[in-house]
Amino acid sequence: MDRWVVSRNLFMRHFRAAFSCDTTPMQPRILPLDTDSEYWFAEGCFILEMLNTSGDPALSIARARLRAGGVTRWHRLRGIAERYVIQSGTGVVELGPPGNPTLQQAVAPGDVVLIPPGCAQRIRNTSGNELVFLALCTPRFVKSAYEDCEPEAG
Repeated sequence: MDRWVVSRNLFMRHFRAAFSCDTTPMQPRILPLDTDSEYWFAEGCFILEMLNTSGDPALSIARARLRAGGVTRWHRLRGIAERYVIQSGTGVVELGPPGNPTLQQAVAPGDVVLIPPGCAQRIRNTSGNELVFLALCTPRFVKSAYEDCEPEAG
């Protein structure tokens, strides 16, 4: 066998081993929505984990509900990129340093908000109804990555 082919095959074997998060392939299945598992999170909204397992560590999906007029706490996720997909209601997203955000923009159903890892964020509900959005995290959300960065009242 050609030396280049052997080197390439060896490299690919080591590459796959080094970057594989899970050696068990994802199994086809449907995860039913369990609305009874929704909980209040200290961030200031209701969270329903739709997908968040160690068996699929590359992604988590949660539905967030923010009460009319509500606002989440300033927070960031260390090492996790997040996307909001606005489902219903309207709001204002703020990204960047608390108190001096670099991006402040209105959002409505269908909008997608891109939040890089470690970026401070909050969202305010500007509608008279609940603001509902999906939060997609890569890699999956873990509570130890959550950092509250709400400025101290004073």
